[in-house]
Amino acid sequence: MIPTPTRYLAPVLSGLLYFMAFLPLVGSVSFAQSSSEIYHELLRLRETKRVLYVAAHPDDENTRLIAYLANGLHAEVGYLSLTRGDGGQNLIGKELGIELGMIRTQELLKARETDGGKQFFSRAIDFGYSRNPDETLSNWDRNKLLSDLVWVIRNFQPDLIITRFNTTPGTTHGHHTTSAILAAEAFERSGQADAFPEQLHEVEPWSAKRIFWNAYSWGSQYEPKPDIPYHTFPVGEYNALLGTSYSQIAADSRTMHKSQGFGSTASIGEGKDFIEFVGGEPFDSDPFEGISDRWQQLSEGREILNRIEELLEIFDFATPANNLPELLEIRTMLNQAQENFPWVSEKQRQVEQLILDVLGWKALFLANKELSFPSDRINARLIVNQPGDERLELDHFEVLGTRYPINAGLSNNQPVEWEQELRIPSTHPVSQPYWLKSPAEDNLYTVAEQNAIGKPFNDPAVSGILRFRLYDQEMEVRLPLQYRYNDQVNGEIIQPFTLVPKISLAVDQENVFLLGQQEARIGVTVSFEGAIEPGALGIEGLESGDYTVLDSLADPSSNLLFFNVALRNPNGESKSQHTVFYKTREGSVYTQGKKRIVHPHIPNLTYFPEASFNLIRLNMDLRKQTIGYIPGAGDEIPDILRNLGYTVEILESGNLGGSVFGKYTTLIVGIRAFNVNQGLANQTAALMDYVKQGGNLIVQYNTSSPLLSRQLGPYPLELSRDRITVEDSPVSLILKDHPVLTQPNTIEESDFNGWVQERGLYFPGSWDEAYQTPLQMQDPNEPPTKGALLVARYGEGTYTYSGISWFRLLPAGVPGAIKLFVNLIEQAHE
Repeated sequence: MIPTPTRYLAPVLSGLLYFMAFLPLVGSVSFAQSSSEIYHELLRLRETKRVLYVAAHPDDENTRLIAYLANGLHAEVGYLSLTRGDGGQNLIGKELGIELGMIRTQELLKARETDGGKQFFSRAIDFGYSRNPDETLSNWDRNKLLSDLVWVIRNFQPDLIITRFNTTPGTTHGHHTTSAILAAEAFERSGQADAFPEQLHEVEPWSAKRIFWNAYSWGSQYEPKPDIPYHTFPVGEYNALLGTSYSQIAADSRTMHKSQGFGSTASIGEGKDFIEFVGGEPFDSDPFEGISDRWQQLSEGREILNRIEELLEIFDFATPANNLPELLEIRTMLNQAQENFPWVSEKQRQVEQLILDVLGWKALFLANKELSFPSDRINARLIVNQPGDERLELDHFEVLGTRYPINAGLSNNQPVEWEQELRIPSTHPVSQPYWLKSPAEDNLYTVAEQNAIGKPFNDPAVSGILRFRLYDQEMEVRLPLQYRYNDQVNGEIIQPFTLVPKISLAVDQENVFLLGQQEARIGVTVSFEGAIEPGALGIEGLESGDYTVLDSLADPSSNLLFFNVALRNPNGESKSQHTVFYKTREGSVYTQGKKRIVHPHIPNLTYFPEASFNLIRLNMDLRKQTIGYIPGAGDEIPDILRNLGYTVEILESGNLGGSVFGKYTTLIVGIRAFNVNQGLANQTAALMDYVKQGGNLIVQYNTSSPLLSRQLGPYPLELSRDRITVEDSPVSLILKDHPVLTQPNTIEESDFNGWVQERGLYFPGSWDEAYQTPLQMQDPNEPPTKGALLVARYGEGTYTYSGISWFRLLPAGVPGAIKLFVNLIEQAHE
């Protein structure tokens, strides 16, 4: 029998709101770990070092250093990424912008789950490549971002700050350099009471001891500077408790960045990482010099630390439950601490997790479906199991403001189950990611609640608090409501329970084209989570004479209404955005859509943008033709072309070759296809023969490395990393009479207004003189380039290579870009 600790402890966990906001939200509450893993967590309980790592994007972080600090030194390590990577490219699907940012957020959480760190974000939106910090900070509000960094530092209270990049402009992406500049400013200002005083209602000033740069040289060993102190970490070491090396942990963590194609193979053997001193108190040999053990801040801290060290000495690996008395005593002592430090709350939660670990505890709070809505009723089930003979007395379970008694004993591998029908309150918020609740402004997300800034993702849509007694100690665990099912191939799948709007709308085209004076049609689907509610469809910003609801069709079995709408040209501006709404007879108005993002390596994601479309009026000529589209890394251009009136057929890898190519007047190669589509790379000779025989081939951008084939065109061309990052930078028409600028639509310099994010990327840096270059582009203070658009006649046909960002411009409905791309397609008729 395990002796009962002599001290009584009141319930805890209530003071952990900020800390718990950064815990993974997906997965059951299950702490069944091996003995060595439990011992490893006990080592982390003993340690109080804290390090904040700062960079600009998901995948910027040095996972090797984070893995070593978190698992070798057992420090608490946080990674603050300024952005969610919204402006990057996507190797695994079509999602870009907001959706890509959601994917990369979850990939970062998976990475931190792997390497042992925590994750933070600022409000910055990744607006694409930036050449220098001046350009970056002309797009971001410097003071707001600085306040975000100061806020995270004051909450996390790091001893050291380490930046991934240095502050030297021009050596890397402007976002990168900016992250180091702002980190240095936040290091200086976070401890000043007059800096962002509005935060001091929630936090206190905090000064880290030192700031470092995670020094490196691209592709070579870091060369220390004789006058600047630095430190070396042995990041290639092997961790016997975890049965792996820090290099392997780092590679597994980096591989979580799947949307960026960052699968990683671990290096074998010795590895070193360097940090170079930037500011703060000088040190001799150890960057943690002069940093006191936080246990010294507590009046009983020395005694608590002694208890932890004693348990480490006598730890029972064979029967982990035998460590329970010491853990319960440590918990009692921690909760009797009079001092109110944020790190104490973390240690309280750590020891409670260790207690459940040694018990082999598992708990699940499950719903009978993944998606629900406010006012819905769901069937919920609680399952709790504890395999040992230590008896837990389950008292009650509190969920959605109601306390449900359980009054059951838990022990001896006999699970306790509880079932209840729950009603979701009609006022309960839907599961909109918190940074998307309000419109963004000036490349920053709008986050009204101060305590939300820094959080990686929302709290669970619904959670419950299970209260129980273990010997004479009262405890509680917060359990997220989840949906569990069995997949025939992958077995158990657990997804977050998600709340969606009661009524949502979907428009079948995000860009609706009015060519000349002709009429256009759109379809609108209204989805009801319950029964269909009678009402009327409307479009904001259009007069009643500008559109007509032609007909509607109800599908009661699926709770859907389908509307067919005719749009006419109101002779307005060339592009306007309109929101579709559904108004019920009771007067409730619904405007939100419902979009789902599903990838196997991350939780299912759901968000609710306004159900809107771009109405684009173009006096433009195009002729009917069937286009063959060869996919690359994924884009939405085929849908845009279909909306324009073209017939588009997707050519998969098994359906490529000369006999197929000849069926099409135009072939278009998707973005990064020569980086990812081996079937295409095997058919480059057939592609060039297609052009020679009279075909029209358009190849969109590829990255310079890795390339599956270097024969991108009929004549030599070499890709570079050249790009035009400023979307409103000047464009010159240097071959004004060239067919792609005149036929069938005349292109003018004004057609380059209103472009988005960047003009283009990975332009060819050199090319054969057989290519013509109709355009010249130039970023501020940079040399001009003619590499945005290369066009050549080859045999009887036309070949085009373009690094212009069509994959962003066409889905964004940029009229001038659409006209120019149509001209490229229409070269098939020249």
